[in-house]
Amino acid sequence: MPIDLICLDADDTLWHNMRHFQATEDALLAILQPFAEARIARAALEACEIRNLALYGYGAKGFTLSMIETALELGGDALPPTALKKILEAGRVLLRHPVQLFDGIEATLAALADRGRLVLVTKGDLLHQESKLAASGLGDRFSGIEIVSDKNAETFRRLFARYDVVPGRAVMAGDSMRSDILPALEAGAWAAFVPQQQVWSHEAAAAPEAHPRFRQLSRLAELPDWIDSLT
Repeated sequence: MPIDLICLDADDTLWHNMRHFQATEDALLAILQPFAEARIARAALEACEIRNLALYGYGAKGFTLSMIETALELGGDALPPTALKKILEAGRVLLRHPVQLFDGIEATLAALADRGRLVLVTKGDLLHQESKLAASGLGDRFSGIEIVSDKNAETFRRLFARYDVVPGRAVMAGDSMRSDILPALEAGAWAAFVPQQQVWSHEAAAAPEAHPRFRQLSRLAELPDWIDSLT
């Protein structure tokens, strides 16, 4: 069955992302060093992030708010105002980070465009994701841009209906097992997992190794050939 729609994640699929969040987290751990060991501070931050997802959603702004909350939890009344200023500045640096494409992305997108309509499917803060897409120079490659609050099976069902495609003729490719792969498979699409070295533990999940519509790739450049094998 030919593929009509090729959906691609953005962060850590087309361009680097987690390395910038990791650098910001390291800055927070340094600020909180007088109040908590790095291991404790990191665990507190992750718990705070997950707790706040329903309120703030995904992205750098929510991450910054969770950093502030974590600092207040660990530092209490002893936390100096200068620490909060440093955390806010670290958040601003995160929002301004340069967009660095993975090697060969432009050539890969050109090859994929010969095989189907391309749609970018990413979650996070609308303004930040739009600014990153503009800075990437890749916007014109896509037939559609979908910036969503979360990715689940219903998200993909609505997307396939919007683009008038049968799920079995759609592919989703990304670096998150939880957000890109499992919900796309549940919605009836094909899914290509392109893992990266750095991954937020919240996005990790067991791979559906035996699933007939699943494939793990070592890099996105392998996606065109896999799509060819499906047709």
